[in-house]
Amino acid sequence: MITLQQDAAGFVRMNRHFPAKTPITIVFTNGTSGEYTGRRLNDLYDAALASFRAENRLDAKGFSRAPAKTVHPTNNVEYVPVEAGMAP
Repeated sequence: MITLQQDAAGFVRMNRHFPAKTPITIVFTNGTSGEYTGRRLNDLYDAALASFRAENRLDAKGFSRAPAKTVHPTNNVEYVPVEAGMAP
């Protein structure tokens, strides 16, 4: 089992996919906790990554199509937004 802690901004640190069937407990800032599967958090991670890439004009693989002088140093996310009471 993996335990994650939500920060004050409403995010958990997640820089990779977890195994799909692994139970993951998230302790929220309001004191509650919830248990989710790795598949559910992987879906949230994929949504956050897609949003990040769209905002930074990156293609689906994370490559910048801008001129070389504006290349981004990293093309991934480390923090995923979560909220208490989200669907398991």
